[in-house]
Amino acid sequence: MTLAYGVLRGGGVCARVDGRVVDLRGVDPVFDAPSLNALMAGGPELRRRARERVDLGTELSDPKLGLPIEVADYVDFYSSLHHAVNLGRMFRPDAEPLLPNWRHLPVGYHGRAGTVVPSGTSVQRPRGQRPGPEFGPSQRLDIELEAGFVIGTPSTIGEPVPIERALEHVFGMVLVNDWSARDIQAWEYQPLGPFLGKSFATSVSHWVVPLEELADRRVPREPQEPAPLPYLAEDPWAYDIPLTVELNGCVIARSNTRHLYWSIAQQIAHLTVNGASLRTGDLLATGTISGPEPEERGSLIELSWNGQEPIELPDGSTRTFLEDGDEVVLRGEPLGEVRGQIEPPAGRNS
Repeated sequence: MTLAYGVLRGGGVCARVDGRVVDLRGVDPVFDAPSLNALMAGGPELRRRARERVDLGTELSDPKLGLPIEVADYVDFYSSLHHAVNLGRMFRPDAEPLLPNWRHLPVGYHGRAGTVVPSGTSVQRPRGQRPGPEFGPSQRLDIELEAGFVIGTPSTIGEPVPIERALEHVFGMVLVNDWSARDIQAWEYQPLGPFLGKSFATSVSHWVVPLEELADRRVPREPQEPAPLPYLAEDPWAYDIPLTVELNGCVIARSNTRHLYWSIAQQIAHLTVNGASLRTGDLLATGTISGPEPEERGSLIELSWNGQEPIELPDGSTRTFLEDGDEVVLRGEPLGEVRGQIEPPAGRNS
């Protein structure tokens, strides 16, 4: 069985096991909490004890789930080679698609923890400045198919986490949709990176799958070229988890976490090498996960090739970017799903 933990909407931990959802409130004090943070911070012994007591829970027929963790910090990486190459070819057609640093370090940026929301939360179309400049609702609203890793055991500020110890700090894995307003981002991101174009909403799955449950999903990857610096050196690996992107009931893309170039261990080693600390509840997302084939692209900007090749849907309509009312569902077993529907913008027009 693959165990996953979630949190009921009113508080209290539940578990998904063998296709059932069980209420764990009252089984152990750690399960009576409003989030998984206490369980995540408790270390391997508490996790082992918790797993042994899951069978004591009461089965739920129609559970209502909320955000599984209290998010401390949020970091979004850029760890898919094929995604980075695709965007480079779009925006720098006469230059090398990868910037010089990309194969030497896991590129990332710090996002906002306060706008991480659980699956099923509607996403309001964001407003901001677009190229021009002009102000208004984003006209190029996009999705990003990602995985995320949740930190359980914190680290000490000033003490880098060595790569061989990095996974000891990870509690589990989630599925992530890091919604993106491409036009807002295009106008604002130089020289300091994403800001309003990314901070309005990041959706995560209801279920957190403990890392030990995914041990049999680890697969080797081809060697990294060039070899990374010693603090990032490890035998290349990834998780093998098939992923799908569904738009209005139609699967428009299929990818896999095995397409990630940089591992979560490398991401943590790089994040902390300057002395930055990890906190319980940190969410570290992978960035868009795209494969080598056109149907494996994990964002609309890639699937429509920056709007030049509209995506055809079964009802005869087409999309380049998201329209109001569109519903996107990302799936990846055993991580579950991330669901979100686009609502019209609110507020003033100018």
